[in-house]
Amino acid sequence: MKIERKKTRRIMVGSVPIGDGAPVAVQSMTVNDTRNIPATLEEIQQLASVGCEIIRLAVVDMEAAEAVGKIRKQSPIPVIADIHFDYHLALKVLEGGVDAIRINPGNIGSQEKVRAIVDRMKDKGLPIRIGVNAGSLERDLLEQYGHPVPEAMVESALRHVQLLEKEGFYDIKISLKASNVPDTIDAYTLMSERCDYPLHIGVSEAGPLLSGTVKSAVGLGYLLAHGIGDTIRVSLAADPVEEVKVAWGILKSLNLRQRGVNVIACPTCGRLEIDVVGIAQRVEERLAHIKETMDVSILGCVVNGIGEGKEADLGIAGGQGVGIYFENGEVVKKIKDTDIEEFIIQQVEARAQNMRDGKIPASGKNGLPMHPAMGRS
Repeated sequence: MKIERKKTRRIMVGSVPIGDGAPVAVQSMTVNDTRNIPATLEEIQQLASVGCEIIRLAVVDMEAAEAVGKIRKQSPIPVIADIHFDYHLALKVLEGGVDAIRINPGNIGSQEKVRAIVDRMKDKGLPIRIGVNAGSLERDLLEQYGHPVPEAMVESALRHVQLLEKEGFYDIKISLKASNVPDTIDAYTLMSERCDYPLHIGVSEAGPLLSGTVKSAVGLGYLLAHGIGDTIRVSLAADPVEEVKVAWGILKSLNLRQRGVNVIACPTCGRLEIDVVGIAQRVEERLAHIKETMDVSILGCVVNGIGEGKEADLGIAGGQGVGIYFENGEVVKKIKDTDIEEFIIQQVEARAQNMRDGKIPASGKNGLPMHPAMGRS
């Protein structure tokens, strides 16, 4: 299946292109207090190392606003300042340096305050993200619709858009998040029909790691498969590093982006003769730092293993005390089953180095290139 992505306007968040066919960018948000600059920078480095391309920081007061500029100077990825209500905070982060801001113009106050922000944004050539959440819709919309239904969310977003357009500002990205998956899908689908601004997609408050991953995979996977979405955040009640990993998993499963090692492992069954579950989990964890794209098969028997292993860049089919090692579709050698994990790690590391040295093409399967931002970590 070839996904035809919706045509949207192009904006830039720092060095990362958004919309108009640019690769779907992966975003997250720090959990550390923005005022704690060292801790926040350390967290950003961790997130960038697993593929986060844009980071959002909470700006709760003037001290946090002042910290944003210092963080941005040292951040390896573009920084978005998340601001509510107080337009002075927006002006402060723009003064200190930031790549974009997230506001809802309707809660900033008067049109004069909105204009003050927009004028600075225009001068600096920076975009604004409008973020609508089902849990914080305007009172009149809730009275009109009765509940935070998708139609109400879209109307709220368009109100905010109009406030910016009134000032001649169009470098806009929009999000409409709900914790309910069907409402999220409907809201983004309707918004996609109503405008051509790039969309930041996510299921809000998706939940803990397992249930949140399932909700996000279903909701965001549906939208992305229908060509909707220019940036993505998986909102989990978990370490933000896990958000980034899940986001990449969703994108990779749809062949929209490729990054790192894709471990193919068979499910458990009575024919297994090696510890596929344990080996696969440990290999995936130990190779999480690899950015180069490759498929690695770890299969537990020769019934399906030989054929399926040949489809990977490299792989093992284990059984009867040995592992049959495949590389580029060819059987290379047999190794002891006790050596499988370390052997696979060594082979992947060597292949990744060859890709970095240009001995193997750096593009992934299906000719999908790495995102321009992936070189910065």
